[in-house]
Amino acid sequence: MFQVNGKWTIEKVSEEVLILGVWKKEGFVESVKELDNALKGQLTELKKQDAFPKKQGEMTSVYTMGLIGAKRLYVIHLGERKDFGLEELRDCVSKAGMRLKSERVERAGVLLDSFITEALTLEDAAFGVGEAISLSTYEKRTYREKSNEPIKTLAHVTLYADGEKALTKQVKRGYTYGEGTNAARKLVNIPGNMLTPTDLAEEAKAIAKTYDFYCEVLEREDMERLGMGALLGVAQGSDQPPKMIIMRYDGNPDTDDVTAFVGKGLTFDAGGYSLKPAANMHTMKGDMGGAAAVLGAMMIIGEEKPKENVICVIPSSENLVNGSAMKPGDVLRALSGKTIEVRNTDAEGRLILADGVAYAKQLGATRLIDVATLTGACVVALGDVTTGAVSNDEDLMEAVKNAGERTGEPIWQFPNNKAYEKMLKTSDVADLNNAPGRAGGSITAGLFIGAFAEDTPWVHLDIAGTSFQSNDSNLGPAGATGVMLVHSLVILLTEVNA
Repeated sequence: MFQVNGKWTIEKVSEEVLILGVWKKEGFVESVKELDNALKGQLTELKKQDAFPKKQGEMTSVYTMGLIGAKRLYVIHLGERKDFGLEELRDCVSKAGMRLKSERVERAGVLLDSFITEALTLEDAAFGVGEAISLSTYEKRTYREKSNEPIKTLAHVTLYADGEKALTKQVKRGYTYGEGTNAARKLVNIPGNMLTPTDLAEEAKAIAKTYDFYCEVLEREDMERLGMGALLGVAQGSDQPPKMIIMRYDGNPDTDDVTAFVGKGLTFDAGGYSLKPAANMHTMKGDMGGAAAVLGAMMIIGEEKPKENVICVIPSSENLVNGSAMKPGDVLRALSGKTIEVRNTDAEGRLILADGVAYAKQLGATRLIDVATLTGACVVALGDVTTGAVSNDEDLMEAVKNAGERTGEPIWQFPNNKAYEKMLKTSDVADLNNAPGRAGGSITAGLFIGAFAEDTPWVHLDIAGTSFQSNDSNLGPAGATGVMLVHSLVILLTEVNA
């Protein structure tokens, strides 16, 4: 997919499109000057006529009239150099990627040094280009009747810059991170009838086979034997059997430290007897966004092979309604031994995660990060921009926030104190109440899961708002975002052990 050409000459340019950037106030960099000379001053003339766009990320398409090997240029306005970093590069290149996709370009080049600033090295820029190209050229699968005509897609990108070995590694890393996100997007976008808990388990097995991970899938009988009453309670309402999916990567046999990623795997959530409204219920096929994120992270881990130990745990079921479905007022006994009064059957994600987190601890996890499309309250609080978080460990929480900041994914930490914990203990028949009320809903939902993490360092990430976008963006079409948590989770591994 990617190639780095370290010796820039006009004669080597042969792609359909060459992508480059120009600054608002400064002159052209040397490579752009060479290009301008080959084009007989066409870029200089456009700049004199103030013909380039004024808004950062906007592009002008310039035809080369056969003067160089590339047929067209995408000239991107970068704004002011002092304000340009990795996030701005990702945004600009993603807009170019969208155009490459819409125009069905198969081969493109990037004049990498035209994007460099004091805050953005060639290596960082190469990573950002690989990531942005992957994310912006993602094609969402549809099920419409298709023609037999082959569809052209981007197959090759050449980066023109010095430093072939280092830049090749970085652009491929960026592309790997983007593809992990796209894998999560693909899973979330699959209709519920085509992605049951059994199907999700098969997806995990395929990933494990590709990367030689240990993988195990617990069946209903295993869960009954172990006492996973919370997950089994949610699964009662569906004819589809529940699954507890476990994947393990052992990258550092010299330590007992194990990070567990626990992903909510509700492949469809109708709410059970606390039935959701019909409007937009179709989007509940995406209630396994947490599971998709951790599977995407495991794919990146398989490619990157960090020197860390990682467990992926995914409790998976559907939450539907039949004659056996759990009812408001039912009492469930979780794997940990704690009992739970079900006040709201639509507060099911925290139930299956209770058993997922407890089982991850049994498997040896020394730190826990759960990822879940958990609460509408988080969407009300933070919209679709920021992921909400609850934690029992400030050091781990700080590492998670730093990882999110580095990957352009903001995370906001909700408060955690005894007053909120008391709200969970308002049942007169069980240890915990799964739905103590609307007040502080995102916090109490997270702390409910935390009751099963106990003293193990733990962070809960609520991606209810950030896992899905209603409209197209530069980084992808409407639908699943992949939430970019796959990036944060992988980067986090090195942050917490630094």
